[in-house]
Amino acid sequence: MPVSAGKAFRQGPAPLGVLIIDDDPQNVDLLTAVLENEDVQIFSSTDPRAGLDLFAEKRPNIVLLDVVMPNLGGMELLERIVQADPAADVLLMTGNYSTESAVEAIQKGACDYFTKPIDIGKLLARVKGILADADRRRSTMKLELELLEAYEFQGIVGRSPLMLELFGKIRRIAPHYRTVLVTGETGTGKELVARALYSLSPVASKTFAVCNCSALVETLVESELFGYVRGAFTGAAQDKAGIFEYANGGTVFLDEIGELSMPAQAKLLRVLQNQEIQRVGSPSPRTVDVRVVAATHRDLRTLVKEGRFREDLFYRLAMVEIELPGLSERVEDILLLGRHFLKKYSAQYKKEITGITRRAQALLARYSWPGNVRELENVVGNACMMVPGRLIDVGDLPESIRTQNSGDDDESDLMLTMEEVERRHLIRVLEHVRGNKSRAAEILGVSRGTIYELLAKMKGEQPGPGSDRGT
Repeated sequence: MPVSAGKAFRQGPAPLGVLIIDDDPQNVDLLTAVLENEDVQIFSSTDPRAGLDLFAEKRPNIVLLDVVMPNLGGMELLERIVQADPAADVLLMTGNYSTESAVEAIQKGACDYFTKPIDIGKLLARVKGILADADRRRSTMKLELELLEAYEFQGIVGRSPLMLELFGKIRRIAPHYRTVLVTGETGTGKELVARALYSLSPVASKTFAVCNCSALVETLVESELFGYVRGAFTGAAQDKAGIFEYANGGTVFLDEIGELSMPAQAKLLRVLQNQEIQRVGSPSPRTVDVRVVAATHRDLRTLVKEGRFREDLFYRLAMVEIELPGLSERVEDILLLGRHFLKKYSAQYKKEITGITRRAQALLARYSWPGNVRELENVVGNACMMVPGRLIDVGDLPESIRTQNSGDDDESDLMLTMEEVERRHLIRVLEHVRGNKSRAAEILGVSRGTIYELLAKMKGEQPGPGSDRGT
C-alpha cells in the first residue's frame, strides 16, 4: 500500500488531504504527479480495503476513487466513505461510463464522476474548486467563531432581538436588584440569567448559593433554608447555618420557587421583608443581607388565583420580573447555539468536529424544541460523542428530529402559496403568544401595523385608523 505526502507551500492551516484509491498503479502515479504541486497531502492505495482503512486513519478531505476494483467495488466503498464522513468529497473514476452509474454515484454521495482516460485539466480544475470551497469553509468557520464570541453574554448565547433586549435588561437590573423573579419554560436558561445578574452585581465577589426548591423534603425545608441549632431535633448534633446565612452578603438563587409549600412561603416572605432568619430551635432572629433571584417555569399568577401561592410573596418577588423566551421564539439563535455547543463538546470529548451538515442544520432549524436550549444542548452533545467523522449529519440526530416531517409538514405543504405559508405562520405565532399582537410583531420582526394589515387581509377587510397601536 504505497503512501506519499505532498508538501505544504503556504503558511497557515494544515494542508488538506487527498486519498487516491485505484487498483491501477500507473493511474495512481499519474494522479500523484498531477496533484503534487498543489497545497495538499497525498495518500494512495491500490487495495480498496487497505484504502478504506487509510481513509479511516487519515480522514482526507478529497477521495479519488476507481469504480471497478477487485474484492470491494467503488460504489460500495463510496457508500462506506460517505457514511463515515459526509464532509468528504468523493470523485469517482471509471473506464466504463454509463448514465445510470453516474446517477447512482451522485445519489450515493459522490461529488463528481470522471471517465478514464482522465481529462487531467478537468480533474485538476475540479480539485482546485473543492480546495477553494474548503478555504471558504475555513474562513466561514472562523467568522462563525468570532460571531459566537460577539454574541455571548455572561455565558448566554443569542443574537435575536429578544435576547439582545434581555441582555440589556440584565445590565440595567444587576447593579440595583434586591429580588428578581425569572420566569420561562423548562430549559430556557433561568439559572444562567441568575448567575449573570449575580456576576454583574456589586456583590459578585461574595457567595452565590443555589437552592432547588422542588428537591426539598417538606420536613427539612425550614432547616435547609434557615438552619438549626444543636438539639433542635433528633440528629441535630451541632449548629448548622441555612442557605441564607451561608450566602450572607451575596446572592441566593431559589430555583422552582413555585414548588414551595404554603408554610415555607410564609417563612420566606419574612426573610424578604425583614432580612431576618430564625434557625430551627432558636428563639432569637439573625439579620442577613442577601439578594434573591427566584425562578419558576410555572405561571405564578395562576397559582395565586388558585390559592396555591401567596399573593404577598408573589408581589414581593415580582418587583422586577424577567421573562425568558422559548427557543421557538428565537429561531435566529438555533444554529448559533448549535455552533456554541459543538465547540463546547468537541473540546470536551477531544474530537475534531468541524461543523453540522446543511441538511442537518435544516432539520434543527425546523424543529419546535419543546425542551428549549437544554434539549438542543443534549442533542448536539450526544451527536458530538457518537459521530465518527468531522461533521454531524442527519443520522447523528435523534429520531424525533429526523422524522418531524411525518406530521403536519407533509408533501402537500410543498404546494402551498407563499401567501398561505405566511398566513399559517402568523396564526401559529398568534396562538403561541395568546393573541398578543405586540409580542407577535416582535417575534416576526415586523411592526404592529403590519400584523393588523395581514389580519385585515385574511378577513378581506381594510385596516382601520389607528391599527398600528395597541396589542
